[in-house]
This record gives sequence, structure tokens and C-alpha cells, in this order.
Amino acid sequence: MLSIVKQKSEYTFKANRNLGRHAWLRLTPAYGVKLVEKLITSVAEEAVILDPFSGTATTGLVAAEKGYRAIAFDINPFLIWLGNVKCNNYSQNHLTDLYTGVEKALEEYKCLTQQKHWTPQIFNIERWWSTNTLNFIAGLRAALVHQFGEPTEDSIYNLVWVAFCRLVIETSSAAFNHVSMSFNDTKNNFEIDYIPELFLSIFDFILKTAATRIAGSAQFIEMDARHITTLDNIKINKVITSPPYPNRISYIRELRPYMYWTKFLHEAKEAGELDWLAVGGTWGIATSRLLSWQMQEENLPQEVFSVVDKIKCSDGKNAQLLSIYVLKYFHDMHLHLSSLRSILHNDAELNYIVGNSTFFGNMVDTASLMIASMHILGYSDINLEIIRKRNCNKALYEYCISAKWFGS
Repeated sequence: MLSIVKQKSEYTFKANRNLGRHAWLRLTPAYGVKLVEKLITSVAEEAVILDPFSGTATTGLVAAEKGYRAIAFDINPFLIWLGNVKCNNYSQNHLTDLYTGVEKALEEYKCLTQQKHWTPQIFNIERWWSTNTLNFIAGLRAALVHQFGEPTEDSIYNLVWVAFCRLVIETSSAAFNHVSMSFNDTKNNFEIDYIPELFLSIFDFILKTAATRIAGSAQFIEMDARHITTLDNIKINKVITSPPYPNRISYIRELRPYMYWTKFLHEAKEAGELDWLAVGGTWGIATSRLLSWQMQEENLPQEVFSVVDKIKCSDGKNAQLLSIYVLKYFHDMHLHLSSLRSILHNDAELNYIVGNSTFFGNMVDTASLMIASMHILGYSDINLEIIRKRNCNKALYEYCISAKWFGS
């Protein structure tokens, strides 16, 4: 049965690249708009929809576009900022004023390119941008700051900074031809006039898509999904989310250039701290902390410990470390599912898009292990559906776990 499952790129980030606001910035782990639309079908108009792992705001934006009220959590302040910018409504007067301000900034840019300007403390920044290109985008940033100020939490000017984030990626040497980021051997060396031309084309696209009014609303809150606090008596009717997968990919990696240039990151250790807070803990600081990590929750499914023991006893390099990583991943997901119950409405429905992984030949069946946690925590009506094949050479799939919560 599994062999006939297709990859279905329409359910991935690839299908989002031409879909209005969803196409503003790229993040590989983002799932597809069509998948969220499928899961949101037949939800009552008054329902409150939650995404506890917001990412690039796909669930929140789809829900708001469909007229629902959505709430989303993330630990990353940049993603909270981006989600709120994506789901805001902008008047035509606002958009006209923004365009006028950008034109002024581009005029000022011409006078600033020969000066030295602030650049972020990205390690080996010359790998990302050639010297000329770096000077040009730094000059443009200085002009935009002079016209609009730095990115802030509540400002229509944030549309300008989304466009700038897109610019720094499109002028970089970063390559996106596979799941993670790599770099081209030859650096892009753009002409001085190309930078404002490219920025204006990006900004035009963002203004055009921002002009469409959103019928509902979405609120993005900085919160650790393992330790959810109350939402001012708001109860959630529907959860649609895709948490990080147990594949040890750093979710901060692709976001680093955006976050440094917008000053959500200032130094490398801050990125490491965010990766440690991510479910499982994935990179840098997280690796060094895993060996001393202690469980908070002992009541995990026995199946988790069985998988962890198999990985630990394998002959793979760093098998013990990675076995702890897998344990912490399912420990964190158990904490999340436990904490989530406090904000769920009776008869709430959950939909989790998850993927399996392999470690040294040992299959980590994420869906079945999460289902085991759900049973322990009192969730009911639990079902599993295969969504798509993730890799043509390996037995890696995406699944949708659905469940109900009927109260304690």
C-alpha cells in the first residue's frame, strides 16, 4: 500500500510560492496551503483554530483568509513578527504611503552606496554575499531605516522589511535545491542599479498581495508549546499544525539571514538558544546540552523507550547522543500534548501533520509514538492517514493524526 503513495508536492511549501501572502518568504519545512484548506473544511464559522507550531504562519493565514479566528504559537520572535505582518489588513492609503516612502528611500540609496554601513555579525558573511553586493544591500538598509525606522511589533512599515528579507535571500549565494541550505560555488556580484530594481519588484508583489483584505483574524503569540498558558478563557475548537520532525534539522538555519538583518538575532549563541528551545533541541548548543538533559515527564509510552534503546545499541557514530535526542523529542511532544488540554474546548478536534525518520537503520515511527502519547493523555477517536511520500528513495512519509478531546 505504501509503495503507491505519491509525493504530492501540492501539499508542501513548493505549492505556496505563487499563493499571495504565503509566498512572501520561503521556509522549507512549511506545509502546503492546500493541505490546510482540506483540514479546515466543514469547521463551524465560530470555531477558534490553533497552530501551536506556527512556523511561517500557513495555518493562521489560511484560517484568517477563510474568515476564521486563529491563534498561533511559536518560540521564535521573528516568526511571531512575520505571522502578524502576514495576517494584518492594510488600507489603500497605507499602501500608497509605503510606496511613496520606498521611492524616497531608493533616491537616498544612491547617495549612500559609497559609505560604510552596519552589517550583521553573521559568521563568514562573505560566503553569503560578495563584498559589492553586501555594501549595496547595507546601503539600502540604511536608507530604509532612515525612512521607516527599524522593524517593530506594530507598524505598517513592516511590509517594507518583509520585502528587504526577501531581497537579502535573492541576492545571496544560498542555494535551495534540497531540504537544507547550501551555497553556490560562485558568489553573486550584483551591479549597484540592480539592487533597487530587484527590491522594487519584490515590494510591488508584496503590496499587491497585501491589498487583498483578510476576512478573519489571526493572532501570533510567542509561547513555548510544551508549556501552554491560558488564553484569557478562550477555548480552542480545532488544532491544525505540523510540529518539527525528529530529523535533527535546525529550524533556525534558514531563518538566520532574515533574523540578523532585522536585528531579531545579534550573535550566534542566540540562535543556539532558540534551537535548544525547539522540540527535541536540534543544533549547536543543543548538541552539547543533550548529554546532561533530564526528563521532566516519566509517564512516556513504553514504545518510545524501545525505539531509543535500539538507536543507543546501534553501531552508528554518536548513537548515544542521538538516542537522547529522539527521547527528548518525544518527551517534548508529550509535554505539549499534555499542556494543550488546558485550552481545548470539549469536543475539540486535533490534526497533526508529522513525518517518520530513520536513525542508523532504525525506523522512528513518529505517528504511532505520538498516538501512544495521546492514548495515555486521554485523547479519543484517534485516526491515522497517510498524506504523501516524502522521499523517493527511502520509506519516509507524512501522516495526518486526527484525534478528539472530550475533557478530563
